[in-house]
Amino acid sequence: MRQMLDSYRRVLARPGAFAFSSAALVARLPISMVGLGIVLLVEERTGSYGLAGTVAAVFVLAEAAFAVLHGRWVDHFGQARVLPLGISVFGAGLALMMLAVEQDWARPWTYVFAAVAGSSLPQVGASVRTRWSHLLDQPADKQTAFALEAVLDEVVFVVGPVLVTLLATGWHPVAGLSFAVASGVLGTFALAVQRRTEPPAGRASPAAERSPMPWRLVLPLALVCLTLGALFGAAEVTTVAFAEEQGARWVAGWLLATWSFGSLVAGLVTGAVVWRSGPDIRLRWGSAAMALAMAPLAFVSSIPLMAVLLLVGGLAIAPTLISAMTMVEQGVAPGRLTEGMAILHTGIVAGVAPGASIAGFVVDHHGASAAYAVALAGGILGALAAQTARPRRRMP
Repeated sequence: MRQMLDSYRRVLARPGAFAFSSAALVARLPISMVGLGIVLLVEERTGSYGLAGTVAAVFVLAEAAFAVLHGRWVDHFGQARVLPLGISVFGAGLALMMLAVEQDWARPWTYVFAAVAGSSLPQVGASVRTRWSHLLDQPADKQTAFALEAVLDEVVFVVGPVLVTLLATGWHPVAGLSFAVASGVLGTFALAVQRRTEPPAGRASPAAERSPMPWRLVLPLALVCLTLGALFGAAEVTTVAFAEEQGARWVAGWLLATWSFGSLVAGLVTGAVVWRSGPDIRLRWGSAAMALAMAPLAFVSSIPLMAVLLLVGGLAIAPTLISAMTMVEQGVAPGRLTEGMAILHTGIVAGVAPGASIAGFVVDHHGASAAYAVALAGGILGALAAQTARPRRRMP
C-alpha cells in the first residue's frame, strides 16, 4: 500500500499536476451522467426504453463522429482555445434538448439538440492524458499517471450514475442533466486556464504535426474499444431496466457505481505494479475477462447478487483500457497524441450507441435478462479483436 501511494504521490508532486488533474476530474462528470440522464428523462416522459436508448445513441454517435476532429483541433490550436468553445456549445445543446423533451416539441428537435451536444463535447480525457505525457519523462511514471486518470475515470463513473439517478428520480427528471452541464462547464474552463502545463500547440511545431498516424497500431485498438463500448452501452441500459423489473429503479445508479468501483480498485493496483508483461498481453487478458464477466448476468434475479457480479466484473475494465492508452502513448508522435487517444475514445462511444440501442430494443421486447446477451456479445468480439493488437514504439 505504501509503495502504491508513493507512486501516485510522485507524479502528483510535479508542479501543476494536481491542479489540472483535479479540474479534469470535474470536467469529465458529464461523460458518466449524460447517457444515463437522457435514458431516465426520455423514458420518464415517453415510457419507452427503445426511444430513450435511441436519443442517447444520437448523442454518443455525434460525439464519436466529432471526437477525432476535436483531438486534431486541440493538437493544432491548443487546449486553451478549443476546450472552452466546445463545452459552451455542449451546454447550450443539452439545455435545448431537455427543453424539447419537457415541452414535448416535435421529435426531430430532440434528436437535433442531442446531436449538437454530443458533437461539441470536448475531449477532456484525451487532453489530460496528453498533459501527463508532456509533463513526465519516465515510462513508469507515465503508466502511473495513466492509471491515475483511469481511476479518476472510474470515480466519475461511481459518482456520476448515482448522482444523476438520485437527482432525476428524487428531485426532477432534468436535474441530473443540469448538474452535468454545470460541472462540465466549470471543470473544463478550470482546466483550460492552466496554461503552464498545457502541451505546445501543433501549429508551433509543424514537423511534429505532420508526423504520420501509426494506423496499424491505432485501428486495431479502436476496434477493441468499439466492441467494449458496445458492452458498456448495453450493460448500462440493461441494468437500468433490471432495476426497474425488480421494483427498485432508484438502485440502477448504485449497481453501475459498483461496477465502476471494481474498475477503480483494479486501476489503483495497476498504476503501482511493475508489470513484466507488455500492455498488449494485458489487453488480451483484460478483454477476455470483461467478456467472461458478462456471461452470468442474464441468469441473475437478485439485486445483491447482481451487485457482487458487477463488482467482480469491473476489476477487468481499468487494466484493459490503461493497456490500450499505454500502447497509443508509446506509438503515436507527441504532436498527434491527443488525436490518437481521441480515436480510441471515438471507438468506445461509437460502440456505446449501437450497444445501448440494441439492448433497449431487446429490453422492450424480451426483458432485461435477455438484453444482457448484447453486452456478452460485445465482450466476446472485444476479446477477439484484442488478438490483432500489436505494440509499436514511435521513432525518436
